[in-house]
Amino acid sequence: MFQGVMFPRLKKYWVYEVIKMKKKITSRILSGMVIGIVIGYIISILISLIWANGYYSPCVPELKAVMGSEINAVMFQTALCALLGAGFSAASLIWQKENWSIVKQTGIYFSVISVIMMPIAYLTYWMEHSVAGFFSYFAVFALIFVVVWIVQFTVGKQNVKKMNKQLKRE
Repeated sequence: MFQGVMFPRLKKYWVYEVIKMKKKITSRILSGMVIGIVIGYIISILISLIWANGYYSPCVPELKAVMGSEINAVMFQTALCALLGAGFSAASLIWQKENWSIVKQTGIYFSVISVIMMPIAYLTYWMEHSVAGFFSYFAVFALIFVVVWIVQFTVGKQNVKKMNKQLKRE
């Protein structure tokens, strides 16, 4: 009798957990898409300010040439920025795996976002289409990743120290 009563409850619990996880992933992906588009536009504005001599350049000339028009290139780039944001956002769930070491989380996260980032950078012509272009873009990407990781790790470590200090006072 005990198993017969508990199994439906257990099954309902797992269904609830699956639905909850699907909602969380969907929410992350949708918010990531919006953030990806916003960041893409901010970067295009900053690049235009620095290199476009007072004009707005929403995408690189090579992409415009390949896509046939600027609007096609911008729509394509915007869709890929949305995909990039969604991928980064969904991949950030890796950091919630508490039973994984920080090294494992970092390695898997970096691998996942690299697999997302590099093809998009290639397709949008953000990198030169050569072996040297690929490796130089990847090096810059990895350097930015390392800097952001160190900053976040340091901030997190300081927050833990503050919490521990407050716990000792209580």
